[in-house]
Amino acid sequence: MRKVDAIEFSRRIFTVVDNIGKVVVGKTQVIELLLTALLAGGHVLLEDVPGVGKTLMAKALARSLNLEFRRIQFTPDLLPADVLGVNIYSQKTGEFVFNPGPIMTNILLADEINRATPRTQSSLLEAMEERQFTVDGVTRRLKEPFLVLATQNPVEMEGTFPLPEAQLDRFLMRLRLGYPELEEERSILHRFGAGNPLEEIKPVLNAEDILAMREQAKGVNVDESVEYYMLTVIRETRNHPAVKLGASPRASLLLYKCAKAFAAIKGRDYVIPDDIKHLAVPVLSHRLLLSYESLLRDYKPEDVITDILEKTAVPVE
Repeated sequence: MRKVDAIEFSRRIFTVVDNIGKVVVGKTQVIELLLTALLAGGHVLLEDVPGVGKTLMAKALARSLNLEFRRIQFTPDLLPADVLGVNIYSQKTGEFVFNPGPIMTNILLADEINRATPRTQSSLLEAMEERQFTVDGVTRRLKEPFLVLATQNPVEMEGTFPLPEAQLDRFLMRLRLGYPELEEERSILHRFGAGNPLEEIKPVLNAEDILAMREQAKGVNVDESVEYYMLTVIRETRNHPAVKLGASPRASLLLYKCAKAFAAIKGRDYVIPDDIKHLAVPVLSHRLLLSYESLLRDYKPEDVITDILEKTAVPVE
């Protein structure tokens, strides 16, 4: 895809948003953030109760972009080889042949990721960070674009293995869909009561388009004052009295990339402070480790970030 102006860039993205919206009702903001993560080259943790459309959203995204989609149901007996693949001995050739796992795809849905053991969870780390994986000493590159969409139920924790901080940090964003509004849920009844709208979804962009748009988003301008504003917000997460462990330099870089991608989606070739405000909670909240006293008071990472944003001076021209 040739380079397009900011307005055309935004128009193309919103054809995808509208396309997914034919299936996933009333979640425009979440879809925008999902596409922001894809353009920024990151991964997303969808944390919500069952039945709100997490899997449906992942499938609709893959179909809208004509990308290969695979799903893994994470369970306690799942092994790393079930994710990455395994070498199988061929009696016909007398050699080992690699049988790739579901990780060889564009969009990987890791369903209920916290139900797998830490060993299996960690098998995704190299793939998520370096876009490659290693089996029996042989390293293989993954397809691009590559997006891991992991889901977990925040309520039912029995029989789960909570993701460690190192793995949570690999996710660019943590998103929640939430329950639909009354009229939105009524629309769901009408759409799915008469059939499956997912089967009617047609591609509106492809992998080459997404990779070209990802490169274009990197060229979005970030003024020095906005950079300092973003870094001040990050640094305040390390100094806040409720926080035991604040956001890392990796978080700064990821928020920076996200802000560029989000600005491009909104039809701008420059980042504004409101972009930082809009992205701060989904990008930073899962990276904060609160003190024991704060947890006892039912204080949440989202509360910390909101408090910091309210107290941090916004740059003005």
